[in-house]
Amino acid sequence: MEFRQAIHSEHAKQLDTQGLRDQFLIEKIFKNNELNITYSHLDRLIVGGALPIDKPVPITTSMCQHTGTDYFLERRELGTINIGGPGSITVDGTRYEVATHEGLYIGKESRDIQFESSDSADPAAFYICCTPAHQKYPTRKVTLSEASPQTLGSASNSNERTIYKYFVPDVLPTCQLLMGMTRLEEGSLWNTMPCHTHERRMEAYFYFDMADDSVVFHMMGEPQETRHLVVRNRQVALSPSWSIHSGVGTGRYTFIWAMAGENQTFSDMDHIPMEELR
Repeated sequence: MEFRQAIHSEHAKQLDTQGLRDQFLIEKIFKNNELNITYSHLDRLIVGGALPIDKPVPITTSMCQHTGTDYFLERRELGTINIGGPGSITVDGTRYEVATHEGLYIGKESRDIQFESSDSADPAAFYICCTPAHQKYPTRKVTLSEASPQTLGSASNSNERTIYKYFVPDVLPTCQLLMGMTRLEEGSLWNTMPCHTHERRMEAYFYFDMADDSVVFHMMGEPQETRHLVVRNRQVALSPSWSIHSGVGTGRYTFIWAMAGENQTFSDMDHIPMEELR
């Protein structure tokens, strides 16, 4: 497990390109036959991936040393979306088949969890987000058709996209985790603009389905002093509550967003007028 400390906005202004990447970009999410995770002090969100190729990948008991609990999800909830081939997740003896672009919410107090692929030639790739939890809610699978869709943007603004809300109050109860996937239409490059912040929540963007020679310029920083990260396929940008989070790609892409913080009101955003951006 890697760790990322919370960074003050005034500190972030002093960082060069590599400094920004070290603090706010997670470059390696998946490792073959391993659980690879990063613990962020931004609302104590844990992000990572499980990539089972030819054997199951468990959440081992050693992970609890990082949470100070008897087992990993004793005081946490976990959401995962499969961006690879078909696979399965076993939670305390119950097996859930999780196909491509399907998600599984795993409730607090789940103990024995392991990830598997159905075909080693087309392995599943489970992107994971995990937050502190105060209450136990049922483990449940969410298919793409069950996710709450919202279509936004337009072709003329190069931002036509559909937001699929997997783990939100309209679909299922969670303690604080909000998680979903946004798919851009062909020819669209921006994920959101005008941009916003939300002082009451942090957010993480996991970019994927990108061509090898494509990048996303992920905008970050305070609205009046913006910066950017160059993000490649299957990488995560961490966004503190004081930072905008918006991106434009050199080609089409998809991203999974996850939020943690004070509330679960998806529309609770502090929009930034275009004329105020610097």
